[in-house]
Amino acid sequence: MARVNVYRNAPSFSENEEEEIADEDRWTDLQLAASDGDLDLVDELLKVPGCDVNAPPIGWYGQTALQAACAVGHNAIVERLLAAGADVNAKGGNNGHRPALAVAAIHGHLETLNILLSHGASINMPAEKYNGRTALQAAADGGHLAIVSHLISLGAEINAPPAHYAGVTALQAASRAHLEAVKLLISKGADVNAKCCRYKGCTALQAACASGHLDIAEMLVNAGADINAPGSYFKGSTALHAACENGHIDIAKLLVEHGALVNSTAGSRKQTPLQSAAVTGHTDVVEYLKEHGAIGPESGGVLLVD
Repeated sequence: MARVNVYRNAPSFSENEEEEIADEDRWTDLQLAASDGDLDLVDELLKVPGCDVNAPPIGWYGQTALQAACAVGHNAIVERLLAAGADVNAKGGNNGHRPALAVAAIHGHLETLNILLSHGASINMPAEKYNGRTALQAAADGGHLAIVSHLISLGAEINAPPAHYAGVTALQAASRAHLEAVKLLISKGADVNAKCCRYKGCTALQAACASGHLDIAEMLVNAGADINAPGSYFKGSTALHAACENGHIDIAKLLVEHGALVNSTAGSRKQTPLQSAAVTGHTDVVEYLKEHGAIGPESGGVLLVD
């Protein structure tokens, strides 16, 4: 137990089980025990002189012990760590620096979230760096309607700005797949035309179009979403490009019927929706676009949306 704060191999977050774990991707014994839900071991480790309950996360997927417990909803461990002095607002690893509240929110652990709030968790801690999320953005990302509603009732900022890289507003996050969360957020004043972040971002409508959710796209259009809003500077596209690239012809039709520009351009190559449809082999979309005024070459396109 003397080496209680040594960083060991982290849990595998990679689909490639044979991938070597970098030296920096290590967790302490306490972080691992918290992630495993081993309350007895957590108690044992906390008794060891010098055990650091706030040992910082290391590497891309690193988490503090508290964040690790929150990710899996081990509430008894969450309580124990907080009693031992765990920093409720500590930042997570490099993948977004997400604090415990955002971690609990994205995994749908409402009781855990309430424990954190009762211990002073900041409900509006800003989204940071690459892939960061506020608690509300995280809950919307996961489609956890009860948590979205709860956070709004407690004063969560609905239109908090997205992280600089791969960030999303709460509505942009929900628009990827979660209709009821979209309804709720719009009813509470979410900005349907909030700008996307500069790198790998999307507007709410672009998110719905890329993921193929016609019902969400219709709701956003009816709520006044800008059909022709530009995409992000890097890895971005208009709503029509996103629909065409992914072969969502019903969404493409919806957009064109509501004024989408069939010859608009996106990306550094000034790619047209026609090229976006062609590069992924969606010939039905190609023909539809041509019938509605699309001109220019079909070849030369690249994938614009991850």
